[in-house]
Amino acid sequence: MDLTFSTSELAFRDEFRAWLEANPAGQSPEGEDAAYAFRTQWQRRLYEGGWAAVHWPRQFGGRDATLVEAAIFYEELARVRAPIPANVLGILLGGPTLMLWGTEEQKDRYLIPILSAEEIWCQGFSEPDAGSDLAALKTKAVKDGDDWIVTGQKVWTSGAQYSKWCMLVARTDQDAAKHKGLTYFLLDMEQEEVQVRPLRQITGESEFNELFIEGARIPDENVIGGVGNGWKVALTTLMNERAGLAFGLQVALKIGLDKLTEQASARGLMDDPAVADKLGELHLKCEILRLTAYRGLSTTMKYGQPGPEGSLTKWMWSETNQQLAQAAVDILGPEALLSDSPWAYGLLRSRGNTIEGGTTEVLKNIVAERVLGLPRMR
Repeated sequence: MDLTFSTSELAFRDEFRAWLEANPAGQSPEGEDAAYAFRTQWQRRLYEGGWAAVHWPRQFGGRDATLVEAAIFYEELARVRAPIPANVLGILLGGPTLMLWGTEEQKDRYLIPILSAEEIWCQGFSEPDAGSDLAALKTKAVKDGDDWIVTGQKVWTSGAQYSKWCMLVARTDQDAAKHKGLTYFLLDMEQEEVQVRPLRQITGESEFNELFIEGARIPDENVIGGVGNGWKVALTTLMNERAGLAFGLQVALKIGLDKLTEQASARGLMDDPAVADKLGELHLKCEILRLTAYRGLSTTMKYGQPGPEGSLTKWMWSETNQQLAQAAVDILGPEALLSDSPWAYGLLRSRGNTIEGGTTEVLKNIVAERVLGLPRMR
């Protein structure tokens, strides 16, 4: 595809750049709760300025931005190092899923509170025995009058401690094939039957949580896409998950690489062929990731929704980000491991990149089978 921006795309970029200059995000405060509150306020400012979800239709509070303009939006956020909105799961996953599968009543009820960050969303897919194999989940929902009674456990639920709603997939037909007995629900997190237990990471944060659901109620009106159709609805969510952040992530990766290159140059290390080769290799991978993200975008433009190519960019980014963090330690030495060094945090946090959002092993299978057309594994 032609990577030269059109006149209208350049105008979009310049308008957003001007808004960012007039409305700087500021510095995130210390502390996990304070940082999340900061991101929530930042999203509300984006919403008030009409920038919270540029790719959404205007009728739902967006700007009818093209896919290229949406990519520009995330690149510009990363360029000025502004945080992504607090309700990113609602914006990138929940909203698009509702627009495709939700009723008009559901769209009217939920979409605007997603944009304004009034109601935060989380994703209740993974379970202790059903991570990458989502269809193996055991959380079950049983019909009780006009409600469903849900019992089970979810894990790796990002932002659950701040969320009002959970995109929950549960088994509603125990006798059907495992992909066909699932239903997609919206679970109200604010009930005693839903217990959130944070999982403390190696970085000291608790981004992820376990959910223990013991007889929680979900009204029938909170079924998304019809009973027994949960697998298809969940695939919509997953495809958006792996494609949505590719552009912002690749820009953030390039910013980190530029920072490491500057630090290496300031120490006179660029004359070392091993250092120069490593940084050159990472630069090449960043460019490949950027171009692959645009290739995936062109596929979405052709078919109307993200395809399996999103698995490729997520796989490439996660491994390259880990390599960048390790390269910083190798090049800068012990100072990169000091507690106040962003490289130390990056080294620890990047360990999860090849697990979250689909493990690298599973993503490789998806790319092999659905992108390259290779035979399925036995």
